[in-house]
Amino acid sequence: MNAIYMDHNATTPARPEVLAAMRPYLAAKFGNPNSVHRYGREARAAVEDARERAAALIGAEDSEEIFFTSGGTESDNWALRGVVSAEGAAGSHVVATQVEHEAVLAACRTLEAEGVEVTRLKPDGEGRVSADDVAAAIRPNTKLVSVMWGNNEVGVLQPIHEIGAVCRERGVPLHTDAVQALGKEAIDVQRAGVSLLSASGHKINGCKGAGFLYVKRGVRLDPLVLGGGQERNLRSGTENVAGIVAMGEACRIAKEERPQFSERLRALRDRLESEVCERVPDVLVNGDPERRLPGTSNLGFLGAEGETLLIRLDLEGIAVSTGAACSSGSPEPSHVLLAMGLPREAVQGSVRFSLGLGNSDEDIDRLLEVLPEAVGKVREMAPGPKPAGA
Repeated sequence: MNAIYMDHNATTPARPEVLAAMRPYLAAKFGNPNSVHRYGREARAAVEDARERAAALIGAEDSEEIFFTSGGTESDNWALRGVVSAEGAAGSHVVATQVEHEAVLAACRTLEAEGVEVTRLKPDGEGRVSADDVAAAIRPNTKLVSVMWGNNEVGVLQPIHEIGAVCRERGVPLHTDAVQALGKEAIDVQRAGVSLLSASGHKINGCKGAGFLYVKRGVRLDPLVLGGGQERNLRSGTENVAGIVAMGEACRIAKEERPQFSERLRALRDRLESEVCERVPDVLVNGDPERRLPGTSNLGFLGAEGETLLIRLDLEGIAVSTGAACSSGSPEPSHVLLAMGLPREAVQGSVRFSLGLGNSDEDIDRLLEVLPEAVGKVREMAPGPKPAGA
């Protein structure tokens, strides 16, 4: 039985080119990029090359606006806490949404404990907030707006360009968690009016442990990690050279191949959804059907328990998810789906299929072979009344 991976929003396999690019920096080219001898200079050159590739992928004005981190979670925390700290936490206000990644939500809770006011915007039934919502929430003491580019659970794309225009007009920096959108959507931070952007290497077929925070020149930001003053005194710690090189190579490939890659994912996703809905009764497609990431499909199987369905599919060699990987093991239902207004029973029956590198029509064929029977068996096991079509 061939294993089929449909959980690319959790993490992605590293491309062969990425592994080849990083391998020397795990062995012969092991220098510390902060050393002045040739080993250090060699490592430093590799880091700066990756910085330029990351800047090019998101349309940054200057590669010095890219600061390397350990990944998306650190970047999100640094953006929120760093800006508020630099602007002065006392009497501050932050605007976010109820469907942000837990890294943003947890940072907001910590800021609240420190006396910062936080407004969390509720999305509509399709998972989107509007620029008007953001405009109405901004106050004279608002220090930051944080709205994710593409949602990790349902794939819904927020109107970042419109929100960016509002924030630019009001003089408030806009942070966006673009961890899921990077490499799948066209991103130009200057056109979008984005002041800070979080990214992670392992979501674009790089490696775990490396990410970056884009900080537009002129935005005030305090350090989150203190020490030796690396990353121009804003993010201390010896750089993860191999991981950064891997991310740089992944950024290069994403810039070259994104349009074709996204179109292929969109075609696979659309086929998956249409044929699942034909073969399985009582299925909901969660989230905006058009404005979403190309490879993400969140389906609600009414009368089924999502975790049980996940296990049955895993036994068939198919890996999917019931929500955010960072919240795995949590008994709580998806905060994203609940914020969208879905009833709890629909939320509990939802499964995320996220497609990426290596997925094919043959994978969809195999899923369609096993999914209808798996859903039927899970529904039979569930207590209470059954859906009308089950």
